[in-house]
Amino acid sequence: MRFRLTPRETSFYDMFAASADNIVTGSKLLMELLGADASARAEIAERMRAAEHAGDDATHAIFHQLNSSFITPFDREDIYNLASSLDDIMDFMEEAVDLVVLYNVEELPKGVEQQIEVLARAADLTAEAMPHLRTLDNLTEYWIEVNRLENQADQIHRKLLAHLFNGKYEAIEVLKLKQIVDVLEEAADAFEHVANTVETIAVKES
Repeated sequence: MRFRLTPRETSFYDMFAASADNIVTGSKLLMELLGADASARAEIAERMRAAEHAGDDATHAIFHQLNSSFITPFDREDIYNLASSLDDIMDFMEEAVDLVVLYNVEELPKGVEQQIEVLARAADLTAEAMPHLRTLDNLTEYWIEVNRLENQADQIHRKLLAHLFNGKYEAIEVLKLKQIVDVLEEAADAFEHVANTVETIAVKES
C-alpha cells in the first residue's frame, strides 16, 4: 500500500460498513419473502421499503462526506462508484419484493430461491469485506467469490427464463415473473460491480 504523508478522512469506512450491513438486512427480508404467504408479503415489503430508505440515507451521507472532504482515503470516483453500486443492490432487492406484492404473485417459480440464496451469500461476503477497506488486506478471495457467485446467478437466471417460456404459464404471468427474476439478476450484477470497484481500489492503492 502506498505511504501517505497527509491525513485521510476515515469516516467513509464506517459508512460503507453500515451500508453493507443494511444490504444484509435486505437479503434476509428476501429470504423471509420466500417462506411467507400472500397475506404476510405486504408487511415484508414495508420493512424492505424502510431498509431501502435507510440505504438511501447512507448513500447520501457518503456523498455529503465526499463533497465536504478535502482528503479522501482513495479516489473520489471510486468512492462514488462504490456507494452507488451498494445503493443499487438495495434498490433492486426492494423492487423485486415490491413487484411480488404489486403483481399479487401467488407462487414464485422454482429457482427463485436459488437466486435469493446467491444474493444472501453475496450480501454476507460484502458486509464482511467492507471493514477490510481500511487496510485493503484479505480482499482477494472476496472479489473472486463474488464474481463466481455472479456467474452462478447468470446460470440460474437463464434456467429460470427457460422455465418461464416452456409454455406452462399464461403470457401475462410470464411477463410478471420475468420482470421479478430480471430484477434479482440485476441485484447480482450490482454485487459484482461492488466487488470490481473494491478490486480497482486495491490495485490503485497497492
